[in-house]
Amino acid sequence: MYIKLVQPRMIKRPMDTDLKLHMAPPLGLLTVAALLRDEHRIVLENENIEPVNYDDHPDIVGISVTVDTLPHAMQIAKRFRKRGAIVVAGGIHITTAYETIPENAFDVLCIGAAEGTWRDIVRDAQNGCLKKRYRCSGKLRGEDIVSPAYDLIDRGKYLYTSVIHTSRGCPFRCDFCYNSAKSHHFVNRPIPDVLREIRQAGTRHIMFIDDNFAGNPKWTKALLKELMPMKLKWQAAVSINAAKDPKLLDMMRKSGCQSLFIGFESINPESVQNVHKVQNSTKEYEQAIREIHKRGIMINGSFVFGLDGDTPETFDATVDWIVKNRIETVTSHILTPYPGTALYDRMQRAGRITSHDLSLYNTAHVVFQPQGMTAEELYKGYLHVYDSVYSLKNIRKRLPQTKSQRMPYLIFNLLYRRYGKFTDMICKFITYQRMGKIGEQLAKYM
Repeated sequence: MYIKLVQPRMIKRPMDTDLKLHMAPPLGLLTVAALLRDEHRIVLENENIEPVNYDDHPDIVGISVTVDTLPHAMQIAKRFRKRGAIVVAGGIHITTAYETIPENAFDVLCIGAAEGTWRDIVRDAQNGCLKKRYRCSGKLRGEDIVSPAYDLIDRGKYLYTSVIHTSRGCPFRCDFCYNSAKSHHFVNRPIPDVLREIRQAGTRHIMFIDDNFAGNPKWTKALLKELMPMKLKWQAAVSINAAKDPKLLDMMRKSGCQSLFIGFESINPESVQNVHKVQNSTKEYEQAIREIHKRGIMINGSFVFGLDGDTPETFDATVDWIVKNRIETVTSHILTPYPGTALYDRMQRAGRITSHDLSLYNTAHVVFQPQGMTAEELYKGYLHVYDSVYSLKNIRKRLPQTKSQRMPYLIFNLLYRRYGKFTDMICKFITYQRMGKIGEQLAKYM
């Protein structure tokens, strides 16, 4: 069979340039490709980097869906269904909130891991007995996770292609996160599988893109022990409680950790408690930051604005705190109640959701009634945080004290954030992959 896999174009936020669209390839669809390509013809089209071809005749079209791309994914499905293709929708939003998907939007809903669904979908399509829903039965084991088809990546179109999952899911259940849904669970992959992918990447620069790289500290330490002789430079996302484990941080440093993405979410204790972010204790933030920084590791801090407990004063207070603590890079979001999460259920019951236009659910729009401010104050405050953090004055103030981190810091703050549009123009001439490699080379000299 001819199977086309489609990644719908993401909706950029006000501070995003096309660099965001070209950041990394879609590992979910590459996993589906790896499952099926031995027996079927597979084509993958990422609408973030190329238009979807509607002029051919695939037997099956698989679409990866996030909440904000759902309306567009339904349009894509409609066009292919008119041409006689079977359209299968999967991805994190389908898994979390499949009950909310309009009945006739897609032919098939793929709920859960691709490893436990896609082979059955294709077999039943061939046999003419296709069902409307396919669910991964039981909890996925780490050894069942399939390595993505990395060789299908058009590497010249992405900044980072050495992206690797060491796990699926997260052990925590924060109310605003997709992982608060019962359909998600946490599992680590076998360490030999992870090491094999790292070696096959052909580079020392690795991006681990797990929800929580240190979700199982014992497993993570075992992996880090194996990474130490490989002389890598890597980055990953962890929860703040990882900083309470000095041995874990030491092993991260010795194995080549350059940067950690951490969801602080808020510096307001009440705001954090209201969404059951149990692993975060705001009074311990600054000590955690010191422990990470003294090991020469940078921090990409993530903050959510609009939490119950936030006020108009929250924005400037957060910027001052970020600058004071020299948080190297910052990612900000407007609180967004994703369907299927505990936050959505609570806000729906309270009548606080003000828009059901899912294309606005990309954490850059206010789709609910905030408690401590107006919707306009929340939106303007969100934009103000980015403008302030990435002002030249505050970029200078946040310059890392560790000299080896200064070049990577300046590359991200200046070339990606502040002057991202100019950098994107250069990438279109020299390729995104080459720009990523230039950044890696520059970082070596500091």
